[in-house]
Amino acid sequence: VQLVESGGGSVQAGGSLRLSCAAYGYPVNHYCMGWFRQAPGKEREGVASIDSAGSTSYADSVKGRFTISQDNAKNTVYLQMNSLKPEDSAMYYCAADLVRAYCSGGADFGYWGQGTQVTVSS
Repeated sequence: VQLVESGGGSVQAGGSLRLSCAAYGYPVNHYCMGWFRQAPGKEREGVASIDSAGSTSYADSVKGRFTISQDNAKNTVYLQMNSLKPEDSAMYYCAADLVRAYCSGGADFGYWGQGTQVTVSS
C-alpha cells in the first residue's frame, strides 16, 4: 500500500491548487480517504474526507472553498483548493483507512503519504 501526493506549490492569496493522491495496492473507492494538513507549530487537522459511497465531509475552515473527489479509473483522490488564504499554508497529507468503507463514526487512518507543501502568500 502506497499513497503518493503531488500538486503542492506556492500561490498568492485567492489562488487555486489541486492536490492529487495516487494510491497503489488497493482501490480508493472501497475505503474512507482523507486529506489532512499540519502547519509549523500547530497540530495536524483534518481537512476533508470521502468514503466508498462518495459522501464527503469538510472542516469548517475550508467549507465552500475546498472540494474532495476521486477518480476511480486513476485510483486517485483529489483536493481542489480555491480562494486560498495564507492560513491554508501547511504540509498536506493524504491518508487511508483500509478497514472502514465509510468515514462516519470515526476513522482510523493507518496509511499516510509523504505530504506535499502548500504555501499561500498574502
